[in-house]
Order: sequence, then structure tokens, then C-alpha cells
Amino acid sequence: MTGKGLEISGFAVSWRDIGLWRQKQLETFFNTPMRVMLPGVSVPSDINTWVGWGRKESGRRAEHMARRHGLRALLLEDGFLRSFGLGVNGARPLSLVIDDVGIYYDATAPSRLENLLNAGDFSRQELQQAQAALDILRREKLSKYNCGLSVPEGFFPDDEERVLVVDQTAGDASIRFGLASTKTFEDMLACARQENPNATIYVKTHPEVLAGRKQGCLPPREMKGVRWIAGNWHPHSLLEYFDKVYVVTSMMGLDALVMGKEVHCFGMPFYAGWGLTHDRQQCPRRRAKRTLTELIAAAYLQYAVYINPETGERGTFFDVARFISRQKRMVQFWEKCKGAPWSGRVFAFGFSLWKQAQVRPFFGEGVKVHFVRTVHQARRKGVTSSDRLAVWGMRDPEGLAELERELGLKAVRVEDGFLRSVGLGADFVPPKSLVFDDMGIYFDPSRPSRLERLLAEAEFSPELLKRAARLREFIVRHNLTKYNLAAENAPTPRITPRPGQKVILVPGQVEDDASILLGASEVRTNAALLQNVRKENPRAYIIYKPHPDVMAGNRKGGALARARELADHVELHADIIACIEACDELHTMTSLSGFDALLRGKKVVTYGAPFYAGWGLTQDRAAIARRGRKLPLDALVAATLILYPRYRRMEGFVSPEHAAAILLRERSTRSPRRWLHKWGRLVHWFLRGLLSLQTGK
Repeated sequence: MTGKGLEISGFAVSWRDIGLWRQKQLETFFNTPMRVMLPGVSVPSDINTWVGWGRKESGRRAEHMARRHGLRALLLEDGFLRSFGLGVNGARPLSLVIDDVGIYYDATAPSRLENLLNAGDFSRQELQQAQAALDILRREKLSKYNCGLSVPEGFFPDDEERVLVVDQTAGDASIRFGLASTKTFEDMLACARQENPNATIYVKTHPEVLAGRKQGCLPPREMKGVRWIAGNWHPHSLLEYFDKVYVVTSMMGLDALVMGKEVHCFGMPFYAGWGLTHDRQQCPRRRAKRTLTELIAAAYLQYAVYINPETGERGTFFDVARFISRQKRMVQFWEKCKGAPWSGRVFAFGFSLWKQAQVRPFFGEGVKVHFVRTVHQARRKGVTSSDRLAVWGMRDPEGLAELERELGLKAVRVEDGFLRSVGLGADFVPPKSLVFDDMGIYFDPSRPSRLERLLAEAEFSPELLKRAARLREFIVRHNLTKYNLAAENAPTPRITPRPGQKVILVPGQVEDDASILLGASEVRTNAALLQNVRKENPRAYIIYKPHPDVMAGNRKGGALARARELADHVELHADIIACIEACDELHTMTSLSGFDALLRGKKVVTYGAPFYAGWGLTQDRAAIARRGRKLPLDALVAATLILYPRYRRMEGFVSPEHAAAILLRERSTRSPRRWLHKWGRLVHWFLRGLLSLQTGK
């Protein structure tokens, strides 16, 4: 089943349609294997469909081959909620329309979509889903493509009447088959000026024209009362400033309908002729009057098919809408940072050579990231107040504060997330999650951070808390952590406490780690922490667990000799989660294992100011300013694991639930490649040495 009423046992594409047969996701859309037919080869008996692309040569070839072999022809096009980025930039389609009658933009003949709208066969459930889809399109400002930026504040004068005229790419098939021509655009512009003599006419250029890939139908030129919009702005952001919109066949007319605007059509797009638009042409086949909800039901729910971007399997409109909304939020983060309207560029400091390729996708689709070592290098590359600054952790280059003041910017700090990977970052294992903080960073309690602001001020809805509870239960059930170093059959700590003796776990930390330098109080070393714990709990059974980076030889931790004197047991083999499960309490300076212990219902005592302290969930030995709100555990989980980090795979930003499932799968299938990581570190330090020689540092 490919769509409502379309049954396919097998489908074929011509060997000449390279763009089609290279898209293996077609098999997911059709839920059946694809056959690429070579010249002279007989069509297998299980093939009942020949597939081609739209009204191009591919589509004509499919119709010809279908007639020749007595098969059905299906024409494909991108769906109306296609992707976050542009297809010409390589963004793969997340939805397709599949048509066995014609194709939606061809008003010269019927199409399956046109037949669906004429029939009006909508169940009550479909109309409810269509209303929900319409609400999402409006609330999340979703369009066919969704990578445009927001209109800069103040671009449009407040005291003017405005009309929007939408240009399209020259040669677009929807123009010719939409009963229009290039001349229609000139007529449309002339009518818009004549019918709105007191308005300023704004002409919107197509995104692919702005990208330099194609030409428009209305080349920019000087005209009285006409302004040309060259900004790559998202349709919904732009349409907010207009009440009246003129189109030929552009999809932006559908966006305008979704937003409740008055739409004038000079061609015959699929959404015209149903009583929703002011039409300058007629299509006698379109007999019914339809509501906007019915149009959405037919176009988005009955006509289009979808792939769930996270699983790669068949999905729904709502799967794709959630995914694209997430991508938009990650990019809009940069727009909301302090500074002038965003240029689309980020200058990133402090990112090591190996880390740059790993973290670049986390900045967002279409974001131009310039990795630089010094402020001088950023200036040489032309950094301005319209750009954004990013820093890895606390690796501020000399002069960064001065650059921030000069440009009126505040650097965004980037760090590993709390569900990072299966393996250590020091071993060059790429992250699944990072945090981007435009206020501070979560491990620096000396100033506010975005996570602290969320914990102090966010409203945690019942739905969000339930989601956090499900995520917490998944993490606890599968023993997931930041690095997930333990195998499924990891050993348990071999401890021998007396019956009734309290068991305390003291996790070791990297003593020169930023979380210690910034977040520790009077207790600042592993040895001092052990001394305090032993002093306060002389009869307890104390387990000391060294930090994995220290055990791997990557970082300094010390205290092993002293630990053997103060602790009852030093655990070198068991996983940290197994140690947490074996203890009654966990005492720490700022270790993330305190958060892991809270998830598992353990008592946690802090001697510093980790992000999870000060919210009524821990016993805190150090005073923590600015924190005092009492939170339930799942509010902490919601802020820390859902709202604060960003999770990414190759296909884009994903949900924390999906990232956790991926980590679980990778942990169960991983093979040790320590030798590869050791060689990677040697190469890294060699390249760093060469770089130091070149820069004199």
C-alpha cells in the first residue's frame, strides 16, 4: 500500500532515470522492492507499476512503458511538507505525492488530488487529523521547504499598506501546466499595482534563485512603488507582514491560505478553483467548494506519503512535522542570540582539529561555520555583529571578551551532552548530543546558564513530565550513561560490607576538569573528598571508583594510593552504574554520576555546585546562590535531557528518545577499537605540534 487506494505488488523504473533508482528510500515509500529495468529485459510478472517523475521526461517515459507493457503508471513529485532544506542543496525528500491519474500541478488534465477533492470522501477522523495538521502548520510555521530565516525586525515600515507578489523559477513545470506563462507574471505584477494603488508592492524571489541555482520570471528592476525582496526568509515569517498575496502557481499561495491571507491566483494551482482563492482563471472540472480543512485532508493526509526521518520507515505527516519543527528550532536558536539580524555565519573558537568535523552538523542545516583559532583570524575573515560566536567549553581565545563587547555579541558555549556516546570523547568517539548555551555553561555555577534558567523558570507541563518519566525509566532500565562504556554483562563490584552497613560510592573526577575548577567549593580534589566522606561517615563502607578518562590514561586524576587508605574498596572494573546500584548514597564534588544516581532513586550528597544541586533533590554541603526552586525529579530530567541538549544523527536532529535507543543498539553491537583511538590520538598530537610550530605557540 503506497497511499489511500493504491496497491502495488512491485514497481519498476527505467535505467535512464538515475535520479530515481539511486533513491533507495523509494522502496520505503512504496513498501516493496524496486526493479531497475535495462533495455531488452523482460518485465517480471510481479511488477504491476512503472514509476516516473512528474511531467518531465522521466514521467513521459513511465507512461509510455506502462502502456507498452500493460502496466499502471505512477507519477511522483515532492510532497507539500518536503524537508527542512532545499532539494537542490541535497536535502532528501521526507514526503512524496504518488499519482495514478496525472500530477497535482497539471491543471490541463485530472489528477488524483483533484479527484479526491471533487469526491470529498473525508471521514470524521480524517477531518480531525486534518485540523490537527493545520494547527501544526500554523503553530510551527511549516512549509514545503523550511530553511529560511526570520524577517529582520524593522525591515517593513509600520505605516504602509503592503501587497506581496510571489515570483517563481523560470521554466517551472507548474507554470506551463498551471495554465500560465512567463507573461502571466508581468500581468500579475501590473494587476497588483493597479488594484492596490496606495500599497507598496513587494516581489518575493524564489529560494532557488537566491541560491544562484535558477533564474526567476520577474527579473529585479526599478519600478515606482515596487520593492524586491532578496532575503532568504521563511514564507510564514514573510507572510506575517501581508494581508493580500498574488501568486501564479507558487506553493506560497498555500502557505498564505494556511495563515488566513487573501490569495489571488493568476494560474491554476491545485489549491485554486475550490472557493478558497480569488481566481483569474477557471477549471471546469473543479466543481466542489471545499473548506481549508478539507483541502489539507486531501493534500497532506490522503495524497502524500511520508518517511519517518528518525526510523527510516514509513511514517506520517505528524512524524515529519515534528522532525522539521525540531530542525527549525535548532537553527532559530542562532537568530535569537544577542546581536544584529543573523547573517547565517558562526565563528567557532577552541574546537580541536578532530572535533570540527564531528560537531559541524550540530550547528544546524545551512549554518556556515568558520572554525578559527584566534580573534585575529576571525577579524581577518570579516566577522561582524551580524555573525555569531561559539566557544568549546571554556577555551576562550585571547581577546574574546573584547571582541564580544565590540560587536555586541555573547559567545555561545558548546559542550558534550549528558547522553553522549558509546565510548570516550578522548578516544575520538563522535558525540550523539551536545549542549549549546547562550548564557553560560551548565558546569559553571558562577554565572547563570541556559540549563539553570530552564530549571528556575520553565513551566513543566504534565505531558512533558510524563515524557521525562518515560525517558528516565528507559535510561534506568537499560543502564545508559554519558559514555556507556560497560558491556551488557559488565561485572558488579566485589564488595563485602557488613550486614546493615551503609554503602557510600565516591566517584573520582578529573581534577583539572572545568567542572571542578569552576564548580567545586572547599573540597577540590579526589583525596580531599574521600577524607571528608570518611570523616563524616566513619562506619560506612566506602567505594571509590576512578574516572574512566583517568583509567584510560587520557587525563589526570590521582588519589589512587590515598584512596586505598581511605576507602574500603577501590573499584577498577565494574561499571559506574553497577557501583551506583550497589550503594546507598553517592557523595561527589560535581560528577555527572550524581545525576545518574538521582535517576535511580539514590541519596546524593554534593560538595560543590553541579547543575543538579540546589533544587531540593540533593543534600548540598556548599551554598548555591540563585537556586532555591523545589523541583520534582522528572522536571530535572525534562530540562537536562529533553529541553537543553541537541541530539543529532546523519539525517538531522532527533529526539532524546531516539538518541537513547541508538546508544543502546550501538552499545550492544560495538566492537573494541582501542588501537584505532590510540593511533588517532598520536596523529592528533602530531598535527597539533605542527600547528604550534607554524603559529609560534
